[in-house]
This record gives sequence, C-alpha cells and structure tokens, in this order.
Amino acid sequence: MSSRIRSHSPAEGASADSSSPGPKKSDMCEGCRSLAGGHPGYVSHDKETSIKYVSHQHPNHPQLFSIVRQACVRSLSCEVCPGREGPIFFGDEQHGFVFSHTFFIKDSLARGFQRWYSIITIMMDRIYLINSWPFLLGKIRGIIDELQGKALKVFEAEQYGCPQRAQRMNTAFTPFLHQRNGNAARSLTSLTNDENLWACLHTSFAWLLKACGSRLTEKLLEGAPTEDTLVQMEKLADLKEESEGWDGSEEEQKPSSQPDVVEGQELSKCSPETSLMPDCNSWNVAHRRLSVFRSLRHMRQVLGASAFRMLAWHVLMGNQVIWKARDTDLVQSAFDVLRTMLPVGCVRIIPYSDQYEEAYRCNFLGLSPHVQIPSHILSSEFAVLVEVRTATRSNLCPTLFDDEQSLNKYEFVVTSGSPVAADRVGPTILNKIEAALTNQNLSVDVVDQCLVCLKEEWMNKVKVLFKFTKVDSRPKEDTQKLLSILGAAEEDNVKLLKFWMTGLSKTYKSHLMSTSQESRGRVAGVCEPMRTDVLACQNRSIPGITKLIVQGVFQPKTFCDFVQLKRIR
Repeated sequence: MSSRIRSHSPAEGASADSSSPGPKKSDMCEGCRSLAGGHPGYVSHDKETSIKYVSHQHPNHPQLFSIVRQACVRSLSCEVCPGREGPIFFGDEQHGFVFSHTFFIKDSLARGFQRWYSIITIMMDRIYLINSWPFLLGKIRGIIDELQGKALKVFEAEQYGCPQRAQRMNTAFTPFLHQRNGNAARSLTSLTNDENLWACLHTSFAWLLKACGSRLTEKLLEGAPTEDTLVQMEKLADLKEESEGWDGSEEEQKPSSQPDVVEGQELSKCSPETSLMPDCNSWNVAHRRLSVFRSLRHMRQVLGASAFRMLAWHVLMGNQVIWKARDTDLVQSAFDVLRTMLPVGCVRIIPYSDQYEEAYRCNFLGLSPHVQIPSHILSSEFAVLVEVRTATRSNLCPTLFDDEQSLNKYEFVVTSGSPVAADRVGPTILNKIEAALTNQNLSVDVVDQCLVCLKEEWMNKVKVLFKFTKVDSRPKEDTQKLLSILGAAEEDNVKLLKFWMTGLSKTYKSHLMSTSQESRGRVAGVCEPMRTDVLACQNRSIPGITKLIVQGVFQPKTFCDFVQLKRIR
C-alpha cells in the first residue's frame, strides 16, 4: 500500500480525545498504518456548530471510504503536477473533486533519500474548492514545511551516525512503500521522530476543515435600494429632524405650527406634513377596523370596470383623487389600495379634512360629505371625484363582500371633468395592471408582485429620462427618439413619466448632478490640448476648415475630426 496522509473528516477543536475503535488491520505494515494497532482514533467536538471531526485509519462509511481511497491512489500515481511535488486539482461529479498536494519526506533508508506523500482535500462542490485553493495551499504548505523540517533533522542525524548507501544501492527504486531485504517500510512517525504526530495532524486538519468551511458564506444580494426605499429613508430622516426640533422648542413656539394642522382639522394625530409619509396611518389608528378594500382587484369589482379604469387613470397621471364619504375607514382603505399603483415619492395624502385642499398639497384627499368643492375643480380634467352615497335598494352591492365590511349599503359614483373614453389606449402600465387584475389565474399576492415589477420597470425609464433631459439637457428631438426607444412615446406615457419624475429621491438626483459636474470638470481639463490641435490645423491651412470654424458650422473636438472632414471633402 502506498504511503499517504489521509484526513478523514479531521477534528476541529483544541482537544482531541479517543473515540470508538476502528477496524483492525493486522496485515498492514508500519509504513501503511497511520495509527498504532488497536488505537481508537481521534475525535474533536465543535460546540459552536455541534460538529464532530473524526480521524481514523479508515472511514466507517463505505461510500466515503471508496471516494477517499480512489483519491489517494490517484494523487500518488496518475494525478501529479510537473516536478511531482506541488498542488493539483482533479475529480468529477460522481467521486468528488480533490485538491492534492504531493511532497517528499527525507528517508535515509529510501532509494533517492526520500519518500513520496500527499495531503488531499475532497469536496463535492467544485466551485467552492476552487475558490478555496489559495487558502488551502497556504495552510497545507505550512503543514508540509513542518513535516519536512522534522524529517530533515532525523535524516541528517542518521546520515551522520550511520550511512546506509550500500544497502540503498541494492534496493530497486519505487515511489511506493514495501518491504525491502526483510525490513518493513518506515512510518511517518519514525521519519519525523514525533510520537504525537497523528494527534497534531488531527488538530491541524480539524482546524483546516472548519476554517475552510466558514471563510466563505452565502449571502443574499438584494441589489441597490429601490427608489421607494430611498424616499422612505429620506422622509424618516426629515421627520426625525423635525421631532428633535420640537423636543427642544419651548411652549410658545408651538402656535407657529398650528396653521398646518388647521388645514385638515380631522388630522388631530397626523398633520398634513406627516401624512405625506407612506405608512402614516396613525390619524385614526385607534378606531381602525379591518381594511374595507382588500386589494385593487376587490376595488375593481366594487366600483365596476369602467369606473375603476377612470379612477386608476387619474391616479397614474398624478391628478387629484377626491373621496367624499362619512366612513373615514373606507376612505383610508381606498387610499391604501390606490397608492400601491404609484411610487412612494409621488404619494401625498390628506386622509380626511373638513375643507378642500389644493392639488399642490395632496393628490389623495378625503373629505366629509358636507364639504363644498370649488366648481372649477369639479369641471377640471385634472381631478376625479368619488362620492360614497347611501345605496338604494335597487343599487345594493352583491353580498359577496359581506364577509369583512358591509359594502352593500354604499353606492359609488365616479365623476371627472375629463372622463376617460373606453376606447382610449391609456398608459401602457394601466393596461398591464388591468390585464393582471382580470386574470383569475393570478392570486392577489402574485398581482402585488406584478405591480411592484411594473413600477420598477417604469421608474427605470423615469431615471433614464431624468438623466437625459434634466442632467444632460438634450434637445427635444433627441428626447423624442429616446421616448420611442423606451416604448413611451404616447401622450399618456409621457405625462406619466413626467409625473413620476417628481417621485425620484433626493439622493438619486444629487448623485446624478454631482456625477455630471465631475464629468464636466474632466472635460474642461482636456479643452486646452484640443485648442492646440485646432490652432495646428489652422496653421497648416487645410482648405475650408478655418472658414467653417469661424462661421460656427463645424465645431471640432480633436484633430481627428479635421482629418475625417478632409477625407470627406
């Protein structure tokens, strides 16, 4: 049997104690045996992970024994690197992948004064083993250096005391250990003169297995934060600053903030400023019941397909959505559902008020039934009104919705100064939302995820348009080409993109602006060499070039532009 060091799930902890005895192999010579006859092996317990690391002559598991034995034989026969000493990688999906490091140990009784060993590491995960190559190579190389150093001292002592050259000359060379002239092959403990060698190797291999297994961990990468997340973080930071300012203010400073609260007298617990927060529902949280509208699909069933399409169109376009009802829970529930169609930065809600609020303050407004709405708002194409009235017996809603909130006592009337025609194409995202809502094969949760994906898709288009128009200041013709490429050249899509642009986070806008300024600064630093090229061309009197420059018809960037123009002429 060939000489080798085999690490069979070696131990981990600092302590190594005896474990259950392994199979006794009385026919093994000293060179083939890693542990003395009858030695039970070593076990280390890792209390952190509850893992046991076992070192023994042979693995108890038959399949593992077959894999390890095949790897050992291949590492000392056919799978070798140039020079026969060093690391190599081999293996397959069935028998595992092997990192093998072969090396020589000095032996005064061996032909060539050395014997061949290998330390192997087996994994079923090829990628993980390859990524662990630098780590394993460094640590195993350290173990090998220590073994070779101990063996070298023994070799030098034996050579000095009793040279055995004549005996070695009569021995045929082979890298494998076997009996020669009646003498058994020497064990590794004999070559290194270290009786505790296997216990030390057990500890080293145990640490190596644990360290290699814990140095690389899987992490869930969620990517960059969405615009909704950035906007929420910014608004939370603003609220924190305001609250800190309120905590440090005196009592006489409080009346200065009173007008903002008076604008919506029902907002006794949530001012209009705080109502802009997407999750600020504390204005009536003590009396909130279960959601009246469970989802967009539920609202579409209650309002009807045509009324819901009109309402959704105004929501997506950024027009003011007004709900008049006595039930504050119903109004808040409606806003909670409708807001899911918009980015967080585009949502401005005043949940309930006793007076009309202008559109610049909110795009979702809840009013009590007695509030008078200005006539120009009722006839405006930029507003939609949903009146919740007490239903007559002939207009009762189906009892389908009686399980959570009785809606059969209400009648919903949706009106606008610019009703959406049934045959109007509308924004692309609205058509996709309706397609998802009408698909009964999709559950409510799936529809919600579909809506998130649609919003992210169109927010990416908004970012491109913002960079193109606001940061780079491209001309109108180029903007039209960009909209065509984005699939948003229709009028409704353009209006939607412009409205959603207001929902971009301050962080994103400031990042684009700063990046643009840095790039412009780098371009300005290159202007002087360009001017030198222009002057050089003018001095060469290239026909027609100087005239074009003076008239402003041709604005060259580099000398290559002059050469290209000359070729065209």
